[in-house]
Amino acid sequence: MEEIQSQSDNYRSSSSSASSPATSRLPSSNFFYLRKPGSLRQPISFEDSPDWGDDTDIDVRVDEGVDSINAATTPGSPTLSKLNSGSVPSPYAHDGVSITRKVAGASVVWKDLTVMIRSKRKHSDKVIKSSTGYALPGTMTVIMGPSKSGKSTLLRALSGRLPHSARMYGDIFVNGMKCDLPYGSYGYVERETTLIGSLTVREFLYYSALLQLPGFICQKKNVVEDAIISMSLGDYANKLIGGHCYMKGLRSGERRRISIARELVMRPHLLFIDEPLYHLDSVSALLMMVTLKKLATTGCTLIFTLNQSSTEVFGLFDRICLLSNGNTLFFGETLSCLQHFSNAGFPCPIMQSPSDHFLRAINTDFDRIIAMCKNLQDDHGDLSSVNMDTAVAIRTLEATYKSSADAAAVEAMIIKLTEKEGPLLKSKGRAGWATRIAVLTWRSLLIMSREWKYYWLRLVLNMLLALCIGTVFSGLGHSLSSVVARVAAIFVFVSFTSLLSIAGMRAHMKEIKTYSCEESNKHSGAFVFLIGQLLSSIPFLFLISISSSLAFYFLIGLRDEFSLLMYFVLNYFMCLLVNEGLLLTVAAFQLDVFWSILTLVLVHIMMMLSAGYFRIRSDLPVSIWTYPLSYIAFHTYSIQAMGAVDPMSLNMALPQSVSVMIPLILMGLLENEYVGTNFAVGEVRAISGYQAVSSAYNISSNINAKWNNLLVLFLMAVGYRFMVFILLSIRVGTGLIRSKVCRCNLKTMRNE
Repeated sequence: MEEIQSQSDNYRSSSSSASSPATSRLPSSNFFYLRKPGSLRQPISFEDSPDWGDDTDIDVRVDEGVDSINAATTPGSPTLSKLNSGSVPSPYAHDGVSITRKVAGASVVWKDLTVMIRSKRKHSDKVIKSSTGYALPGTMTVIMGPSKSGKSTLLRALSGRLPHSARMYGDIFVNGMKCDLPYGSYGYVERETTLIGSLTVREFLYYSALLQLPGFICQKKNVVEDAIISMSLGDYANKLIGGHCYMKGLRSGERRRISIARELVMRPHLLFIDEPLYHLDSVSALLMMVTLKKLATTGCTLIFTLNQSSTEVFGLFDRICLLSNGNTLFFGETLSCLQHFSNAGFPCPIMQSPSDHFLRAINTDFDRIIAMCKNLQDDHGDLSSVNMDTAVAIRTLEATYKSSADAAAVEAMIIKLTEKEGPLLKSKGRAGWATRIAVLTWRSLLIMSREWKYYWLRLVLNMLLALCIGTVFSGLGHSLSSVVARVAAIFVFVSFTSLLSIAGMRAHMKEIKTYSCEESNKHSGAFVFLIGQLLSSIPFLFLISISSSLAFYFLIGLRDEFSLLMYFVLNYFMCLLVNEGLLLTVAAFQLDVFWSILTLVLVHIMMMLSAGYFRIRSDLPVSIWTYPLSYIAFHTYSIQAMGAVDPMSLNMALPQSVSVMIPLILMGLLENEYVGTNFAVGEVRAISGYQAVSSAYNISSNINAKWNNLLVLFLMAVGYRFMVFILLSIRVGTGLIRSKVCRCNLKTMRNE
C-alpha cells in the first residue's frame, strides 16, 4: 500500500508539469502502470498482442482434479510485473494454497460499432456511434464516461446481451473470428445483482457452481475455493451474506466481490463487469481493483465500465475507452489519455484525479452548475479548470483523437488481431435439468429454514389465528342452530389464514429476482425454478396446514374421525398451495412491494365476496361476480369441500322456530359436513343434512362430490404456476423485468 501511495505521488509530481499544454507530460519510467520506459512516445504498445501462430504453446494440465488451461501466448508484460512480484497487495489466500491457476484469455475487437435503441416514441436513438477498440488477454480495459454516455450499452453489445429493441451495426471479433460467445466462455456481472442473504459465501458459491457446472462434486468444491481465493473472500467464506438476528451482513465491497466470484466458478475467458465500484468507498474500491488486477494476471480478459475513480485506482488500468454521448473521444493506454488531453489543450491540473478531470471536460452537466455559480470562486481561482464550453471541448477532443497517432495505432492493432484466426471458444457443459431442480429444491429448503419471516412467522401467525377463531366459535354443539355459526367459522378460517400469506410476499419477490439474475446468465430456467420452488414449499405448507387445522378442527367440534380429519388437512393444504401460486403470479407480474401487496389484498377481497358465503352463486350478478370471479375463487371449492367434515349424525329435537333460519344460511355447509347427517324437526319428523341446507347452498348430495372440489383446487394450483411460467418466460425473455435483465440473440441483430 505504501508503494501505491508513493507511485501516486510520482504521478502527481509528473502531472504537475502538465499544467500548461506546452510542457511535456512524460512521467518517470518507474510509474507503475507504464508498459515500459518510453511507451508514451509509442502510444499503443504491441507487446501484449496475442500471436496465434503455430508456435503458440497451449499447456493443458490437470490440477487437483480440475482442468486448468495455461496459454503461453506472449511474454509476460512489464505492466504486471509489480503485481506478480508482490509490490501490489495480493488477495487473501489460505495457508498452503497458491493462486497459480491460469486460464486462456481471449482477445475482443469491436470495429465501427453502432448501437441504436428504439425509444418509447418509436424512433431509434444512436446510443453508440462508430466505436472502435480492443481488449487483450491478461489486461483490464475500462469503459469510462459520464452518465448516459453509452458505457453499459457498449458493454452489453460486446457480451451479446442487448435488449430486443436494440439494433447493432458493425463487427465484433473474438480471437480474430466473428462469432457469438458460447455458454461458459464469458461472465457478466450486472451493476445491481441479487444475493441470497441467508446463505454463507461458500454455500452461495457452491450452489451456483452446482447450477452451472457438470461433473463431480469434488471438482466443484475446488472451483469454489479458487473463486473465494481469487476474490479475497477467505475471511468471509463462512459468514452469512445478509447476517441474521442482530448481526449485520457483509458490506458492499464484499457483496460486490461475491457477485463477481459467482461468475468465476465457470473460469471464463472473458469477464464483463458493469460498474465494479458501484456504491463502494475509496478503500473498498482500491481493494476491488487490486483484486481484479491480480485476476487479470491469470490470463482472463477483463472489460468493465466505470464512472470515475481515484488516482490509485486509475493507475491500475491498462487501457481506457472514453465515451461521451456515444462518441469515442479516446481509446488507448491510460497514460496516453493524459497526453491526449494535454495535446488538445486540457492538461490535468495538479492535485486532481485524472478520471475527475476527464469527466469534468466531457460532462455537459457541469455547464449548468457553472451557470448557476458563475460568480463563485474558490481559493484556487475559477470553479472550473476547463475554460471552454463542454460541447466545444468534446468536439475538440474527438477531432484531436481521430487525427492522432493513438487512433492510427488502434487501427493497426485491430488489423493485426483480425488478420489471423485464433482458437475457437467452445461451449462448456452445463448441469442437467434434473440436477438443477434438485439443487434449487435443496437450496430453497435451506433458505426457508433460515428465513424466519418466510414461513416460521407465517406458521406462528396461522396458529394464533386458528386458536382465536377456534376459541371464539367453541362450544357450538351439533344442533341445527349451530349450522350458521359453523359455516361462519369455516369461512373465516379459510379466508383469513389465506390472507395471512401476504407476509411471504417479500420472500417470493426475492426468489423471482434471484431467478431473473441467474436466468440472465443461463444458470436457471423458468420450468426448473418453478418445480424447485414447488417441491421445497410443500413440506412447510404441509406443516402450516396440519398445525393450524388440528387447532381449529377440535376447538369448533367437527366430527372426530381420522379420515375426515385428514381430508380437512389435505383440503386446507391444497388451499394454501393455490394461494402460493397466486402470490407468485402477482409477484411475477408486478415486482414492487407496495403494489403487489395492494393487488393481492384486492384480489382476496373480491374472491371472498364471490365465494358464496355472503350471497350464493345463483344470486350473484352474472357479469364479473358469477363469471369469472365465483369460479376462480379458491375459497368457493375449499369451503364447499370442507363441509364433508360433518358432525356426528344426530336426531335432536329442535324448536319449530329454528327451521326458519335454514333459508338464511349462505353458501352451504360443504358436502363433507352435512351430507349423510340427519336433523330432527319436532318429535316425529327428521330431515337429512342435505335437505336442511340445499335450499340455501349450492351443494351436491353425492358423498364423493368433495373429491371433485379437491381436484378443482389441484388444477387451480397447477394453473397458477403455469401462469407464472408464462409471465417469467415473457418478461425475462423481453427484458421487461425490473431487475434489469437484458438478453438478446446477437445473430438476429448483425448485418441489418
